Amino acid sequence: MAQPLSFTFAYFVLFITPLVMMILLPSPCICQDTFTCSRATYYGSPDCLGTPTGACGYGEFGRNLNGGGVGAVSNLYRNGSGCGACYQVRCTIPQLCTTAGMTIVVTDHGEGDHTDFILSPRGFTQLASPNMAQHLMAYGVVDIEYKRVSCQYPGYNLMFKVHEHSRFCEYLALIVIYQAGQSDITAVELWQEDCKEWRGMRKAYGGVWDITSPPKGAINVRFQVSGEDGQKWVQVSNAIPSAWKAGVAYDTAIQLS
Repeated sequence: MAQPLSFTFAYFVLFITPLVMMILLPSPCICQDTFTCSRATYYGSPDCLGTPTGACGYGEFGRNLNGGGVGAVSNLYRNGSGCGACYQVRCTIPQLCTTAGMTIVVTDHGEGDHTDFILSPRGFTQLASPNMAQHLMAYGVVDIEYKRVSCQYPGYNLMFKVHEHSRFCEYLALIVIYQAGQSDITAVELWQEDCKEWRGMRKAYGGVWDITSPPKGAINVRFQVSGEDGQKWVQVSNAIPSAWKAGVAYDTAIQLS
């Protein structure tokens, strides 16, 4: 027995309307392989490298780190815990950009026009395909996708750099450089021999840890590492020599992976 026309039409409307909406509505941004969709821009720099005044506290070291492939982040800064983290960033304009993109090292904090990354000019141009750098720069802001990757520094161990503002032997500030892997350093402590206890350093700003009246003699350091595998403490004996100097980086002979 044939169904009434009105019933058949109503059934058709109920069935087909969701399909039409699925076709007409814009699809959400879904990136594959754990990539996150965002936007990136770049800052002005006369030599296209990083800035020595970055919020992470790297100073001149941050200008040439990773060949100048550095940048500022907003939410990924995480109150300085994100300093030194590495990200694979690639733009999503096929006719202008490479599929691999480039690896950026976080050295600063900054916010742009709904961007997660403000790259150095050198880092931004490395997103481009050959002979397309100027065309990409003309965009100013581009859609990108990113994911965190392991930092790699072949030939370098993890180092503790004594910050230039340190004053022997009243005030000691440290910053970790050449930190490989994907982990964050969430605490730093120094061994106080006369008290037989570990003294915590203060998170001054960015990636800088400091302490007043530091221990005398060669300094043992331990730091807490936080990553996908949880938290752990890494201890380095005699990490800082007894006659330490401001501005000098000391090799720990270890490397995180």
